Amino acid sequence: MARLALLLSHARRHHHRLRPLQIPLSYPSEASPVPTFFFSRPLSSSSPVTPVSYPVKPKDPDEEESPDASKSAPSPPSPPPRLPRAESQVPDGGSRPWTRADARFVKDGPTISPVSYQARVAPLPEYRAPEPEETKDDDGQLQREARRIQSGARARSFFDLQEEPKIPFPTLIVPERKSQKVPVDLMEAIRQVKANAKRKFVETMEAHVNLGVDPRRGDQMVRGALTLPHGTGKTVRVAVFAEQAAADEARAAGADIVGGDELIEEIKNGGGKLKFDKCIATPTFMPRLSKIARILGPRGLMPNPKLGSVTSDVSGAVKEAKSGRVDFKIDKTAIVHVGLGKVNFKEEFLLENIGAFVHALLIAKPVGLKKTSKYVGYVKKFTLSSTMGPGYPVSIQSLSAAADHYNKLQVK
Repeated sequence: MARLALLLSHARRHHHRLRPLQIPLSYPSEASPVPTFFFSRPLSSSSPVTPVSYPVKPKDPDEEESPDASKSAPSPPSPPPRLPRAESQVPDGGSRPWTRADARFVKDGPTISPVSYQARVAPLPEYRAPEPEETKDDDGQLQREARRIQSGARARSFFDLQEEPKIPFPTLIVPERKSQKVPVDLMEAIRQVKANAKRKFVETMEAHVNLGVDPRRGDQMVRGALTLPHGTGKTVRVAVFAEQAAADEARAAGADIVGGDELIEEIKNGGGKLKFDKCIATPTFMPRLSKIARILGPRGLMPNPKLGSVTSDVSGAVKEAKSGRVDFKIDKTAIVHVGLGKVNFKEEFLLENIGAFVHALLIAKPVGLKKTSKYVGYVKKFTLSSTMGPGYPVSIQSLSAAADHYNKLQVK
């Protein structure tokens, strides 16, 4: 009975669609009454399908006109009449509006024309052609500028106004390079330095030598020491690290400070304050001086065997330091700075001191410097100056003569 109720519900749903096909459905017993049910679709696909043929649609008499008339006056095709959406008779005898589903399965049903709507265009601003640019006339511009200047001049004259000064446009001014000083003779340079030393204290005669070496290379390091013939003009305080007999010799030679381990501890705990200008040590004290190397090293006071400050002859080293021993060393810019006396010395004394320094500088010349001459490529520039005075370059020929003169005096 459930299957029968399902079939009945399907039959009622599709009853008004198409012409029903009469399919008798009988019970197994022949004595029972045979109820007949109608379904819109076959129950199985085994039933034969009968082809349906439709008659040819007759042509419209308006289309059978002559071809000349159609060419001469073409008329747009008129849209088919749109049927009102009214209630019409459907094939099953009911009264309801036609739908597209009904028209699909009905042979001679009414035609439903497609609905067309007018295209909508967004309102756009009115197009305006670009106006041609005005050509600038140079003559007209000059005339306008002239009228503007004249009107401004009349206004200033009427109101008795003063014209504003015109400030020139800032420009770069190339500084004038000072002409380099010409190298002079050594004696003339000494006279010029003594004449321009006008400070209230006694200035020092300084030499600044620009060397043609590379200080970054270890084989081109320039350093040395010499004893000036006439001293430096300064009071030098000498400290000696020695014990027992060596300490007694240092005191006899005139050393200002003599000590051993107690002097090392005093320097280490003194907060960086030193009471001496030169430092001399015996070879046995060199390992002990490592405790104060960070204090003496940056000040150039650390004893060095190459400079003669580490020696067993303590009395001779003290006498040399007191008499005017000078140490020199090249800096990072390949320049040697050294003081060679006071400006109140005689000119002959300063000349001999400078000759001694040039001689020591030639002795300290690096072996790896590939130059044949003594000075060419090694001594680039030699300048003399006072502590706070101008510098004067010295010619290489006069320096060579002073060094040769000092060497002859040493040989004698």
